Amino acid sequence: MPVLQRDVTREVTTVRPPEFSRSERMRVLVAAAVGSVVVGYAAVAALLALVSATATYAEFSTAGVLSAAAPAWLAAHHVPLRFDAGQLGVLPLLPTALLMLLVGRTAAGTADRLGLYEPLQARGVVLSISGAHAVVGGSIALLMGEGVVRATPAVAFFGCAAVSGLAATIGVARRCGLVEMVFDKLDPVALHGLRAGFMALFALVSVGALAVAAGLAASWPTTSGLFAEAGPSLGVGLGVFLLCVGYLPNAIIAGFSYVVGAGFSLGGVEVSPMRFVGGPVPPVPLLAAMPETAAVWSPVVLVGAAAIGVFVGWACRNVSDRPASRFRAVLVAAITAAVGSLVLAATAGGRLASGAFDPVTVPAGLLALLVALWVLVPGVLVAWLAGARVKPAAADDAEFVEPGHEEEAVDEDVVFEDDELTEQFEQLEVVDEDEFEVEEDLEDDDYYEDDEYDDEEDVADEEEDDAEPPVEEDLEEEEDLEAEFDEMLGMEPEEDLDGKPER
Repeated sequence: MPVLQRDVTREVTTVRPPEFSRSERMRVLVAAAVGSVVVGYAAVAALLALVSATATYAEFSTAGVLSAAAPAWLAAHHVPLRFDAGQLGVLPLLPTALLMLLVGRTAAGTADRLGLYEPLQARGVVLSISGAHAVVGGSIALLMGEGVVRATPAVAFFGCAAVSGLAATIGVARRCGLVEMVFDKLDPVALHGLRAGFMALFALVSVGALAVAAGLAASWPTTSGLFAEAGPSLGVGLGVFLLCVGYLPNAIIAGFSYVVGAGFSLGGVEVSPMRFVGGPVPPVPLLAAMPETAAVWSPVVLVGAAAIGVFVGWACRNVSDRPASRFRAVLVAAITAAVGSLVLAATAGGRLASGAFDPVTVPAGLLALLVALWVLVPGVLVAWLAGARVKPAAADDAEFVEPGHEEEAVDEDVVFEDDELTEQFEQLEVVDEDEFEVEEDLEDDDYYEDDEYDDEEDVADEEEDDAEPPVEEDLEEEEDLEAEFDEMLGMEPEEDLDGKPER
């Protein structure tokens, strides 16, 4: 009985995402949007409750903490707040980063739960989360009205939508294939330059962080004295510490601008490696990292930015054998780092009421320009000097070879950079051709010798055929002689089957 065998090699196993109805899908999206808002608001309220509970003269109440958490939640979305004394636009970046991390994790979990894997499927998660944050932010700004702390409803609406939407997009980028879609549209040279630009930006920010750490370490007595002057209670010290931690990313971006050469300003105080204008600063321990006077060695910090530009050129030296392609990779890296520094500088500064320390400025345009130059100029030189070089003729005469036909497309004319090698190769080709002709001649001679040998065999066969057969009388005489010889020896002849004597 024949047995039917199953061909398992032709089967393709695919994992299909779970199927949800429209109502179930909407329920998951609404839960993610509302959950991200509630969790973020609760985190801000918990932080304020901790500060209020540890403060000496603060009155702690649940209603007061929840109402105070509303403007703080807007500040975490980087929405400027307005007071009677002016506008607070220089907002701490650490709460914003933590909020974006929370929203991104929520969006990623929602995508996993719904089984999303295509780029167009990400818009549902992003729109639901950003829409919820925008509605809540605009509503809080409307409810605040004309109180002590105010916010513009339109700015709150679009600001909350932008921050939460960006965080949600980053959260679902890998799960929905957004990263692969962007990378597929870039050629390898541009993709390598993009990665080098992000590495350069990260390295420059790291150098800025080292500069801030070095400044705090050098002025540690001043830093500890400012903490002591803030107040003897635990709550005041905790509040000052949280204030410094919240503005630490802002200080790192200011240090990044300083090591590049653009510097920063705090009211009338200007600090840069080439220019220093002193003046009073707020009594915040984090600001103790600022230089107090101009130093002759200040321009030395620019060596770090130049070294990073050299690193970019070294990373792009093997992108291609063509110098133009390597230059393009360095150019993409410079543009990427410049755009990133422009965004960071725009979010680090802002208005600081209307006092003597207003405004806090990190020059975004100048910073982006200097970053582009520090990456582009050393990077191009290193990529050109350290990269591989080829003859232009070999690059221009190269023919297009279809994929999969590399073995068939072999160049008959090999071009060497050295003329002596070319002449030796041509002589080898001539010698090989002569040897090939000699071998052919030898094979032809062997062929003719074989023919002669065959002719000799044919002649011998003809002679044997022409020979006359022996006569029967001669055969009988030979048999008689043999019989007589046997009798003389005393041997009896044997008989064969026919009865005839046989020897």
